[in-house]
Amino acid sequence: MRILGISAYYHDSAAVLLTDGVITAAAQEERFTRKKHDPGFPTNAIQYFMEEGGISLSDVDLVAFYDKPFLKFDRLLETYYTFAPKGFTSFRKALPIWLQEKLFQKSLLAKELANIAPGVKWADRLLFSEHHESHAASAFYPSPFEDAVVLTMDGVGEWTTTSVAIGRGNSMEMTHEIHFPHSLGLLYSAMTYYTGFRVNSGEYKVMGLAPYGEPKYVDQILHKLMDVKEDGTFRLDQSYFDYCTGLTMTNGKFDKLFGGPPRNPEVDRVTQRHMDLAASVQVATEEVVLRLTRSLAKETGIKNLCLAGGVALNCVANGKVLRDRAFDHVWVQPAAGDAGGALGAALLAHHAHGGERRRGVMGDAMSGSYLGPAYRQEDIERRLTAAGAKFTVLSDNELIKTTATALTEGKAAGWFQGRMEFGPRALGGRSILGDPRSPAMQKLLNLKVKYRESFRPFAPSILREDLEDWFEIDVDSPYMLMVANVAQKHRRAVSNTEHELFGIDKLNVVRSDIPAVTHVDYSARIQTVHKETNPRYHALISEFKAQTGCPILVNTSFNVRGEPICNTPEDAFRCLMGTEIEALAIGNCYLDKTVQDPSLKVDYSGEFELD
Repeated sequence: MRILGISAYYHDSAAVLLTDGVITAAAQEERFTRKKHDPGFPTNAIQYFMEEGGISLSDVDLVAFYDKPFLKFDRLLETYYTFAPKGFTSFRKALPIWLQEKLFQKSLLAKELANIAPGVKWADRLLFSEHHESHAASAFYPSPFEDAVVLTMDGVGEWTTTSVAIGRGNSMEMTHEIHFPHSLGLLYSAMTYYTGFRVNSGEYKVMGLAPYGEPKYVDQILHKLMDVKEDGTFRLDQSYFDYCTGLTMTNGKFDKLFGGPPRNPEVDRVTQRHMDLAASVQVATEEVVLRLTRSLAKETGIKNLCLAGGVALNCVANGKVLRDRAFDHVWVQPAAGDAGGALGAALLAHHAHGGERRRGVMGDAMSGSYLGPAYRQEDIERRLTAAGAKFTVLSDNELIKTTATALTEGKAAGWFQGRMEFGPRALGGRSILGDPRSPAMQKLLNLKVKYRESFRPFAPSILREDLEDWFEIDVDSPYMLMVANVAQKHRRAVSNTEHELFGIDKLNVVRSDIPAVTHVDYSARIQTVHKETNPRYHALISEFKAQTGCPILVNTSFNVRGEPICNTPEDAFRCLMGTEIEALAIGNCYLDKTVQDPSLKVDYSGEFELD
């Protein structure tokens, strides 16, 4: 049986193909359209599945959608009714969109599918699942666990913002929910907005900024904005927020509580106050999540935890949950946001129709999250030639050694290999790599390659077999969703003068043998690299280790600020020519920046909006 899962019409639309319960392909629409967080129907992702699998869309037995639009509309109407007449302007803008597009999504979906494969009664093949149930299924069914507590936290689905499910074998039961407007995800997004970053994409920046600040405002968050119980359940005081009825996340009362208006990103610089606010919302989030996980472990007696939803992309909080040991094992869905809802919807449909026992590679069913398009060598060569690129075709061993040598020389290199990753993280399929031992690499990558804020941290990709020698963590972290500290023996002492620095001044202090991936609090967002799921990337890091003694590379996504991760060889070549990347390994083609035609250089620095 073939099942197509779809998420669309909000943000991060995606499609997933299941074949007899096996995840055979998954991709976000943004990678094809080059529009960040593209919410549109995932036509291109679906067409990729069909071309790659040599099938027609009409061969798909069921199509599963990741939420229920009528329940969302119910929430919209009830919210505006509750707060009326406040919010009429917002309601007036939202209602026509719902009446014209969102409310009748079954017919809209059937129409979109018919545009690809006419002559099929698509309405008869369509299934809908609730948003949080989709998230929960995306976490439990691909996990390595026979039974698990599944905790899902995000902004809001239809009504639910936080949910708990119990998964056993092939079944999953939703047991607890917290409803809108009380939302941990929306609290974090409100502080993202208030500190001057973009909601639904800037939350990563707040998390990265937090270690530069002091959590001075935790009490205001936990005791003014929230009422948090010992078991982690909570309510938000809506008198501080405007997201229910207004066009902004916060209001004047919020401004007064935290000492001023929201930061204007076009005018105002990030100050120590903003860093302290970031630190405070991060600590408050961790406190709520830990209360939830501790109470759930005690209540259920189950030893395994699965996480999904946008809040599950907060790898710092995930690391705290792991180290807390309320659960013996923690597994996070790598596409934890709305894109992963497409996967959950498809899996729910599969198991509702008597799906077989779950199975997967390396303990889970995500295949390392390498589920997107790949390109054959002859196709890569043809595309690069047409783009005007100059390249050398190397053997596998030559490519590995040449790229590793370039990295040891301090060069930033693009690495475009195998299948594209599903989810927001680059995991060695579409990555920009560097030498973690270089004190200048973090700043170089941020300012001259990514064209983004200098404070944003980078992740280490480390050979799994060397993990415990370099970091204080002893479990797999293949999806870059766990944070742990650098091992004591690889840290460097900070002088008294350096210790007294404030804010961004801390950035240039060398704290370890791998300063490019060591954050100001000695932490790192770790990716363990496994030979079973990515043998070529494992071989590259192994060669780098042979040349340097260091089994780690800096890994960041192959894109510039505001651009989706590269999907095609042409995308990769444009990124090479528009940034300070000095080399590119794509398939078995090796490109040296110095020999490229200078007339093909592109100015990327101002092309994309702030993310």
